Amino acid sequence: MKNISVSQKIKVLASLLILTIFTVISITIYLNQKNIKDATIVNIAGKQRMLTQKITKNIFYLYQYKTDDFSELDNALSEFNHGLKTLKDGNKLLGISAAPTQDINNQISKVIILWDSFEKNTNNFKTSLMQNDINQLNSILKYIYKTNNKLLAEVDTIVTLYTKHIEQKTNFIKNFQYVSFSLLFIFALYALIQLRQIEAHAREFIAKSKKISSNDLENIELLDMNGETEFVEMADNFNCFIHKVSSAMDYSQTALEQSKLASQKLESLTDEFSNIINELQNRPEIAKQLDKSEDIVIESTEDLIKSTKKLQNLKDELDKLLTSCKSNI
Repeated sequence: MKNISVSQKIKVLASLLILTIFTVISITIYLNQKNIKDATIVNIAGKQRMLTQKITKNIFYLYQYKTDDFSELDNALSEFNHGLKTLKDGNKLLGISAAPTQDINNQISKVIILWDSFEKNTNNFKTSLMQNDINQLNSILKYIYKTNNKLLAEVDTIVTLYTKHIEQKTNFIKNFQYVSFSLLFIFALYALIQLRQIEAHAREFIAKSKKISSNDLENIELLDMNGETEFVEMADNFNCFIHKVSSAMDYSQTALEQSKLASQKLESLTDEFSNIINELQNRPEIAKQLDKSEDIVIESTEDLIKSTKKLQNLKDELDKLLTSCKSNI
C-alpha cells in the first residue's frame, strides 16, 4: 500500500471539512429561504379560506339590506382570483414557485372548478340584486349556501397539503443537519487521530536523537515508522546515519585495539632482537644482516605508530561529530 504524506493528509482533511461546512451552510440557507416562501404560500392559502367566508357574508349582507355597493365584494373576488392564480402558477415578484407537488396541484385544480361556478353565481347575484329578481336571488342564495362550505373544505385541504409539505422539508433539514454534523465530527476525530500519530513519530525521532547526542549508540534501536511518507523517509535516513556511524566507530575501535596489540608485540620482538644482537654483535658475517633487519623493524614500528595515531584521530573526529550533533539538537 502506498504511503500517504502528511501534507496530503492535511490537504484532504481540510478539503473535506471545508466542503462539508460549505455544503451544510449553503443548503441550510437555501432551504430556510424556501421555508420562508412556503410560509408566505400558506398565508395566501389561509387567506383564501377567509375570503370565501367574506364573500358569502357580503352576499347575504347585500341581500339583507338591498344595497348595490359591490366594492367590498368585488375586492374580495379579485383578491381570491389573484391568490388562486399564485397558488397554481406561482408569482415571480414574490419569489413563489408553482405548486410543488402533484397532490397540491390536483387539489388547486378542484378548487378552481368549484370557484369558477361560485364566481359565476356571485356575478349573477349582483345582476339579480340590481334587477330585484327575487326568484333568481333565492336560487342563487341556496347555491351559495350549499357550495360555500364545500369550497371552504377544499381550500382548507390545500392549506393542509402545504403544511405537510413544509413539515417534510423541515424534517429533511433536521436530518440533513444531523448527518452533516456527524460527518464533521468523524472528520474532526480522524484529524485528531492523525495528529496524534504524527506527534508519536516526532517524539520517537526526538528520543532517538537524544540517545545519539548522549553517545549511547550501543543501546539505540533503529526507527520503524509506517504511514506518512515524510516520516518513513526521515526514518530511513536516520537509520542509515546510525548504521554508518556505529560501523565506523566499531571499526575504528577494533583497529585501534589491534594496532595497540601489534605495537606491544612489536616492542616485545624488538626486545628479543636486542638480546640476540647483543649476543651476535661479535660475529661480523651476520652483523651486516642484523643491521638491515633492525632498520626494517624500526621503520615498521614507526609506520605502525603513525597508523595508530591516524586511527586515534579518526576516533577523535567521530567523537567530535557526536558532540556537534548533541549541541545542535
